[in-house]
Amino acid sequence: MPSFIVDHPMVCALALILIDIAVWRLISPALANWKLAARLVIFAVFSAVLFNDGMNPMQAAPYVDDTALHLAATALQIGWWLFAARTLTVLLGAVMMQRVGHTGRLLQDLMGAVIFLIAIIAAMAYVLDLPVKGVLATSGAVAIIVGLALQSTLSDVFSGIVLNTTKPYQIDDWISIDGTEGRVTDIDWRATRLQTSQGSLAVIPNSLAAKAKIINFSRPADMFGLAVSLQVSPHARPQTVIEALERAMQGCRALLAKPAPSVAFKASASGGVEYEISGFVPAMGLKREVRNQLYDLAFRHLQAAGVGLLSASEGSTPATVSGARALLERSSIFSTLRQEEKDTFSQNMTLHTYRAGDMILPAGEVSDHLFIIESGVVSVMLVKGGHAFEAGRMGPGEVIGESGILSDQATLADFTAKTYCTLYRIENEYLKPCLDARHDIGEAMKALLDFRVHAAQALTEDAPVVPVKKGFLQWLRSRGL
Repeated sequence: MPSFIVDHPMVCALALILIDIAVWRLISPALANWKLAARLVIFAVFSAVLFNDGMNPMQAAPYVDDTALHLAATALQIGWWLFAARTLTVLLGAVMMQRVGHTGRLLQDLMGAVIFLIAIIAAMAYVLDLPVKGVLATSGAVAIIVGLALQSTLSDVFSGIVLNTTKPYQIDDWISIDGTEGRVTDIDWRATRLQTSQGSLAVIPNSLAAKAKIINFSRPADMFGLAVSLQVSPHARPQTVIEALERAMQGCRALLAKPAPSVAFKASASGGVEYEISGFVPAMGLKREVRNQLYDLAFRHLQAAGVGLLSASEGSTPATVSGARALLERSSIFSTLRQEEKDTFSQNMTLHTYRAGDMILPAGEVSDHLFIIESGVVSVMLVKGGHAFEAGRMGPGEVIGESGILSDQATLADFTAKTYCTLYRIENEYLKPCLDARHDIGEAMKALLDFRVHAAQALTEDAPVVPVKKGFLQWLRSRGL
């Protein structure tokens, strides 16, 4: 051992403690393994310095004749026990984090408290030579008093141990505890913290969570359920409603095919009949978007079937209006036409029906007519790398064939009927004068065409290949060296 350490052991021991504190704070948390290795090395050197100078932590401090040195040696030997407790706690924490992750932090804290308690008692027994039995008896009585005073807090602690052991939820899981829904951000010794969908923080005591009804939306991890409830008129035929809602489900591509989505009757009353669409999505972040999309699709498909939601019954189209005329009222593009223009259009619209799988408009064809979907689901197919894939689905009120009408361009996609479909066809000879006279409709159709062209290009273009940087070793391997 170097002579300076032999001549000044206490100074070196104190310096090692300060170095340990500095290293622990300066090294980034991302380098946890290096921090642990540095602490183990410093503790080993610190122990060697003490034992080499006769300051054995298992015995009373030396230098009894020199009060200052005796006190300093006593402090260093007590510090050794605390240093050992901290090192052991960090080591066990690193092992637990690798095995059980963040959920083991509560158990790590409790184990750390027990280890420090044992270290303090050992220091009192070996270094200070105090009667441990009396201390333990006194501490037992104090523990009973403190336990009674902190009964609710201890309930939270032990409930936290149960939750961390049984693991009904983990960090980043979406859960509901007695109706409070949110993402788990932290589980500590006292409470579970949730970040709700409104961005607020909910703190739920562990004792309450252990007794409450817990729903974990994140398990299984690749399937998240959602439901949309709708009320319709009690006079609507149930089969008509169910078929319309099934078409709405098929029009939503984000729903998982397995488990299959379903429609179910829920309740009936004099004011209306309630139905529920239920299904699953692959990610929690999609639930709100898909729920909104499902409601919109259900509204459109029910409207196409002649069934209105109770909330929309006041604005429904009169029954005396023809199907073509009612479709123009619902169309986002043609709804701005004047009444006489809608009457003229509706008289020149012809109804076409397609069975599931029928081709409505193939890719590459320049359409001389425009289709407006009255009912059913239309699948949009594109080709990328020689393989066809479904790019989207269309429903009531949407138009097909605008590229040929506006710019004599060929259709970029295949439009096929996914379900039984009814579409109204408008010939270009009737549509062209309207577009020339009503620039707002022409601009709306042009904006729709531009959006679809850009979307098709984005879906069919190959992603740029990022060149892989090769190092010197890879260069040697590529040449068989």
